[in-house]
Amino acid sequence: MTLSLARPLAERVASALGVARPERIGTVSSIVGLGIEIAGLDCAIGDLVSIGDGVGVDAEVVATTRDGIRCMPLGRLAGIRAGSPARTRSGALLVPTGSGLFGRVIDGAGRPIDGKGPLRASAMVPLENEAPSAMHRSRIDRPLQLGVRVLDTLTTVGCGQRMGLFAGSGVGKSSLLSMIARGTEAQVSVIALVGERGREVREFLEDDLGAEGLARSIVVVSTSDEPALMRLRAAFVATRIAESFRDEGADVMLMMDSLTRVAMAQREIGLSVGEPPATRGYPPSTFSVLARLLERAGTGETGSVTGVYTVLVDGDDHNEPIADAARSILDGHVVLDRKLALVGHFPPVDVLGSVSRVASRIIGTEQAAAATGLRTVLAARLAAQDLLDVGAYQRGSNPLVDAGVDHRAEIDAYLRQGMDERSTPPEAWARLENLASTLRGA
Repeated sequence: MTLSLARPLAERVASALGVARPERIGTVSSIVGLGIEIAGLDCAIGDLVSIGDGVGVDAEVVATTRDGIRCMPLGRLAGIRAGSPARTRSGALLVPTGSGLFGRVIDGAGRPIDGKGPLRASAMVPLENEAPSAMHRSRIDRPLQLGVRVLDTLTTVGCGQRMGLFAGSGVGKSSLLSMIARGTEAQVSVIALVGERGREVREFLEDDLGAEGLARSIVVVSTSDEPALMRLRAAFVATRIAESFRDEGADVMLMMDSLTRVAMAQREIGLSVGEPPATRGYPPSTFSVLARLLERAGTGETGSVTGVYTVLVDGDDHNEPIADAARSILDGHVVLDRKLALVGHFPPVDVLGSVSRVASRIIGTEQAAAATGLRTVLAARLAAQDLLDVGAYQRGSNPLVDAGVDHRAEIDAYLRQGMDERSTPPEAWARLENLASTLRGA
């Protein structure tokens, strides 16, 4: 009886001491670019700090030194100056999750921005989370329908795979993402729009995604004018929401547009706190953040997160640092060709430049043979394209080139698909096998 009475008393004493403990207030010592240096606070990496009197602005600790801490703001720094007070905020960073978020649009801090009232979140989970253990991930053993014919057959995506869409600006990455959001058979879709133009957000939601796609999606938005830390956090908030549904056993489709802007946000943060620039100005932390973000997707012990990440290649250079790093981590890549986009070929997928690293393990022998047959004809036609353009190709020199030329219309009809056209894997595979049979006969 004495013990049961003493415990509540001890808790009350601890609570009273916590309330009575003097608040430690630091001061802003300097503001250079996006970085804020604060003296007088004892904080760890990832802690939140409130700067200024009244409403002020929140900032996250991204570096520490013997003389103080360095923070990055989560809002605008208007009104903040050297000497402004700073206070440590208690509590872990929490992210809302649950089925009540379907059809909602939130920002990088997990707050609703769609004007539909407060979120009906069933739980709040910590933002930080560990990637599934390599030895406890289930294997990728079944395909996931995306609703895009060329992807479902020629670069088949497995349930729990991480795929990259590589293209320059204005080639059609967002449009292809919207097709996947509407056509996928995944139970949940989480879409992160990171660094997008503010004008394009509503266009994507209302025109590309539509009411049907939005109804089973959760959209996280951080536009290009927001602080770098908010853009980076939006990517991790979307990933954390997807992870929470995976932990419940669901198959989740996580789409992020774009991974390159996540890297750019981390570059701003790293350079602002004094990291040395490395490859093309990207500090070393950029590549470790990309690996940490991408490894959190994939399969778990139960459920899966299938990740589709757009990569905005700089100057259509598919070997620039971010594209090269992403390609080395992802389980496959789809290359979108600007030349195809310019002639109205949608989706502008470069079949020969795209590959899925798990396709051979999740499709049948006959399906693989049909896909290989079409790829072989496309490769032969491409090799002879210069001769064809100048009229120097002699018909009969290569039966594969002849087949590619004679049946070009049928091949293009198969590879093209309208934005509102729906495709199912059985229909897509049947069409591909018929096309491959026609090419073999030719």
